[in-house]
Amino acid sequence: MKTVFAGKRFLVMGRAGMDFSPEPAGTRTEEATSFSSSLGGSSANIAVAITRLGGQASLITCVSDDAVGRFCLNQLDHYGVARKHVRSVGGEFRNSLAVSESRIEDHQTVIYRNGAADFQMSIADVEAVDYSSFDALITTGTVLAAEPSRSAAFRAFELARQAGIPLIFDIDYRPYSWASPAEAADVYSRAGALCDIIIGNDVEFGFMAGDYDKGLDMARELARGDASAAASTAASAAANTSIIIYKMGEHGSITLTPDEEFRTGIYPANALKPTGAGDSFMGGLIASLAAGHSLRDAVRRGSACASMVVARVGCAPAMPSTAELESFLAEHVDHALQS
Repeated sequence: MKTVFAGKRFLVMGRAGMDFSPEPAGTRTEEATSFSSSLGGSSANIAVAITRLGGQASLITCVSDDAVGRFCLNQLDHYGVARKHVRSVGGEFRNSLAVSESRIEDHQTVIYRNGAADFQMSIADVEAVDYSSFDALITTGTVLAAEPSRSAAFRAFELARQAGIPLIFDIDYRPYSWASPAEAADVYSRAGALCDIIIGNDVEFGFMAGDYDKGLDMARELARGDASAAASTAASAAANTSIIIYKMGEHGSITLTPDEEFRTGIYPANALKPTGAGDSFMGGLIASLAAGHSLRDAVRRGSACASMVVARVGCAPAMPSTAELESFLAEHVDHALQS
């Protein structure tokens, strides 16, 4: 099976933030005397991953109208991510900040999200976009955690459907962002029913199903279209067969479509940290599909991207280029994916 986007232009909805990493790699935050800074935030990371792999990405979000927000804007420019649809907001709203260690043992990531600027994305923001100029809309689940961002996201889904472009959803469940687990499960289920490609881990699908042991069943239902048939009203957007990727950490992933189900392992990595793998996987998968690779090969390439990123410091700066990805795959051509 092959899923082909009309082109390589992607609109990515969700946050951009600043990441601090204690230096040198392996240092505990409480013992650090110096830190490196980089662009972070799941949606910004995905956008960077796509641009590094030859695609075009535009971010839609809000950032704080202060030095940290301007840092994020400068970083988006640095990576070639378009920011026409990034709005700066004043007042007491602040950009997300993550202090994340480059260590596996006893890893700590501390995230500051109080009064998050990205939650101020409005319906007016998403209605200002020409969705016909993009080949898909990608969103992460965090954008749904609060208003007015939640209503804006659902409006963006509606407008993307009207424009006939696919919807791609990274579940990205962060409990600290939500008022309650019940609310999150309900909103995620509604969002998932509207989307053509859904990526999440076993815990996230289990959460959506209301029972961890039923997560894979939930993924299979979504792949068959049981939950989304009523929502798929735009024929051109629904032309791409639903793809569900059920990630299982070190045990790889299961890819499900209405026609097939297959399991993929992971590439071995000398990991420095556990963060960034999901964003890199998403970027690698989508960029590879857009470049015409088969679904199986795109999943394999996404897995390679994930393994590369966890072996590097930072998230956005760790995203591999096309040349780096091809070199990695060539070096591992005789090494079967581990599962």
